[in-house]
Amino acid sequence: MERFAGKKVLLTGAATGIGRATALRLAGEGARVFAVDLNPEIPSHPDITPHVADVADEEQVKTAVAQAAKELGGIDTLINVAGIHKTTPLATLSLADFRRLLDVNLLGTFLFCREAMPYLVESKGVVVNTASTSATHAHPYMTGYAASKGGVLAFSLSLAAEVAPRGVRVVTVSPGGVVTPLMSSVTFPEDVDASFYGRIMPQVGFGEPEAIAGTIAYAASADGAYLTGVELRVDGGSHV
Repeated sequence: MERFAGKKVLLTGAATGIGRATALRLAGEGARVFAVDLNPEIPSHPDITPHVADVADEEQVKTAVAQAAKELGGIDTLINVAGIHKTTPLATLSLADFRRLLDVNLLGTFLFCREAMPYLVESKGVVVNTASTSATHAHPYMTGYAASKGGVLAFSLSLAAEVAPRGVRVVTVSPGGVVTPLMSSVTFPEDVDASFYGRIMPQVGFGEPEAIAGTIAYAASADGAYLTGVELRVDGGSHV
């Protein structure tokens, strides 16, 4: 299936997890992907161009977007997946950690949307931003992470209303529990009652990055052409 034949995709967070699976999925469906990550281990593929950058650095983002547009001959799809996680009680959440969560997860999304928007307006393109079920469901010890992802969701809804008259779609994908290096790095305080987390466990088990990549691909493709200003929750029924 070549749903993305000729498409020019700018993707962040491409080295691991959901971002890596998405880069390979879209390249496999015919897209040319400009793949950004701070981690240089971006997948090798004839149609994936790697680019190392910090999504929270404004100048690096400006450079990445300009280079993507030059390399691809424009941008018609922007997919923001880059993100970090931190779990800690409020009392021990440092200001530096809180700011870094906001910088990477929310500011990075904002910067790429702002810088890529002129190209997306020209191409009547699409933005897919990655939030989390943490944005709308109570997950303890994740105040900073939840705030950053809640910001991504609210930002995306407002942006969708702003750019719809210019022909640009904006969709948010909110994953639940997915087996990724990011999730594997999550630790909780030793005194936490583990039974609490039973209520947020997926009904069908933890998901694989490819499942989220499939949803992102759908949202970004012509099959999702009637989607904008919506959140697609992909959580295995964890909040049923």
